[in-house]
Amino acid sequence: MAKQLQINAQIRLETGRSAVKKIKQQGRVPAVVYGGHDKPISLSLNAREIGNLLAHATSEHVLVDLEIQDGDAKTKRLALIQEVQHDPIKRNVLHVDFHAVRADEMLHSQIPIEAFGEADGVKNFGGLLELNMHSIEIECLPKDLPEIIRLDVSALGIGDAIHIKDIQLPAGVTARGDGDLTVIRVAAPKVESEPEPAAAGAQPEVLKEKKDDAAKPAAGAKPAADAKPAAKK
Repeated sequence: MAKQLQINAQIRLETGRSAVKKIKQQGRVPAVVYGGHDKPISLSLNAREIGNLLAHATSEHVLVDLEIQDGDAKTKRLALIQEVQHDPIKRNVLHVDFHAVRADEMLHSQIPIEAFGEADGVKNFGGLLELNMHSIEIECLPKDLPEIIRLDVSALGIGDAIHIKDIQLPAGVTARGDGDLTVIRVAAPKVESEPEPAAAGAQPEVLKEKKDDAAKPAAGAKPAADAKPAAKK
């Protein structure tokens, strides 16, 4: 099951580029929490705290207890990290979206797939292990949310596969989507066809212009007139 982590947040009253720049200078990250019957709330997070949380998480879809500081008052909200924006170069966190949930509310979430073990078809027959799906969508209560789904591929031979309907999910967790979709399969090794050798003694054909044909005048051309003798002085 997913670890329910706690993260502190502060209400953010100012918005816009200048406000975001000011927040970042303070070592904080802008965020927003939405969902449920409440209006979206703009927040700010400690940059180091959210960075460490995500660095140790299996995926970015993490269930957290948000402890929101609003002046002297504190409130708690159960939320799922819905989206994280990263700097494309430095990879530091730029913005976080939280989706507020209730403890008795069914969640829909994409959970990453991880294969372990060495497939028999790969180890003994040179097959290729193909991971066709890197995550599957599941439905469950927040308390049952798994961090990752690990699949043992040791028994898979050439041509064998694991489909969504074959996955043994934890209690309280249901897979969504087409159960016949292939998650992992072992494909036969690829055999490269060798080029056919050229026939022995075969020589490349060289086209030569026949001298007789080259000497003949072109069709319709008149023969050159005989040269007249030079006039006598």
